[in-house]
Amino acid sequence: MNPQTILIIDAHQRQTGPNVHCLVAGMSRIDSPTNLQAKKNILTNNISCLNPGVLNKKHCRSRRVGHCSRDILVLLALLGCLFLLVIMLSNDLNTPRMMLQSEEISMPLGRNGRSVLSAKVDSGSVSVGEERVQRLPQCIIIGVRKGGTRALLTLLNLHPSIRIANEEVHFFDNEDQFYLGPDWYKSQMPETSKDEITIEKSPAYFITEEVAERIHDMNSSIKLLLVLRNPVVRTISDYTQILANKKLKNRTFEYFEDLAVNADTGLVNTNYKAIQISLYHKFLRRWKKVFKRRQIHIVDGDNLIINPLQEIKQIETFLNLPHKVTQKNVYFNKSRGFYCFINATQHSNCLKSSKGRKHPHVDSEVLRKLSDFFRPHNHKLFKMIGRKFDWT
Repeated sequence: MNPQTILIIDAHQRQTGPNVHCLVAGMSRIDSPTNLQAKKNILTNNISCLNPGVLNKKHCRSRRVGHCSRDILVLLALLGCLFLLVIMLSNDLNTPRMMLQSEEISMPLGRNGRSVLSAKVDSGSVSVGEERVQRLPQCIIIGVRKGGTRALLTLLNLHPSIRIANEEVHFFDNEDQFYLGPDWYKSQMPETSKDEITIEKSPAYFITEEVAERIHDMNSSIKLLLVLRNPVVRTISDYTQILANKKLKNRTFEYFEDLAVNADTGLVNTNYKAIQISLYHKFLRRWKKVFKRRQIHIVDGDNLIINPLQEIKQIETFLNLPHKVTQKNVYFNKSRGFYCFINATQHSNCLKSSKGRKHPHVDSEVLRKLSDFFRPHNHKLFKMIGRKFDWT
């Protein structure tokens, strides 16, 4: 039987009122007249304190009186401490909830003065943002050269969930840079949150043999954008850029007709690199061996010039992004002859003068030969991608 507190009331001492006799361990309550003998034994052997009018002073001076009193005081003290502890815990739990109502939390600053963590507390709940860090791209514009890749990248940069690498990185097609490793490649990317998409573009990727497998080894689920335009127009645009660079450096140059057509045979010069790049199906076959078709989105480079919004909406869908780029973000610049872009801060961005150069006049017979040459190659491409372009 567990020790219990036993209250003994002496009903025979009514003249002095009920007498609280003692606390006795190991006994049950004794308040029945039939238990007088048991009461006598308890009072004899285990008495701690009694009413002075009942027992003599010797019993009252028993050491058990002190023990009993101390036990009562210890018990009361423990109960008091427990009560105070409950009050303190209750206050601690309630205080933060009261203090966090609609309160702005100050966080340490990270790189470029940005907050490492930003938190806006509303109605007692904390929404904590994450640090913006450099990440490997989730999407790459792989080409094609002079297809409109810079215009596409500038247009994509209007989307609030897209961050772009401003320079062509040439990580996968440049041996020296490739062997610097993925950490170096990541260091060339902008800082983003986990909900943003990082995009870089290097048009030489499309025609460089080992690039597809290298990108796949880095990220097998990556998404790829390929800008294609009329191969005749692209070939002339390629020549135009090289011509402008040579003139700038006062170097000698050849006319387009002399490069595009073999003077001895009168046939298209298939050794001319600008023509080789325009044989899209030969390069795309290599990419399709490594990546699934659904990972490659073909952008109509000719339509990108005249209807950029139509192309950007298709890309937003391809990247699983909400449609955010609208008519208010683009306008046609009559003096430049193509569209310019307006970002969220109302800053107008037109491509630099090196883009959209006026093409030199090309002999009509050479144009016909190029169109005839590319036609069967174009059909191979259309069959490969399940789509046709109006390249006449």
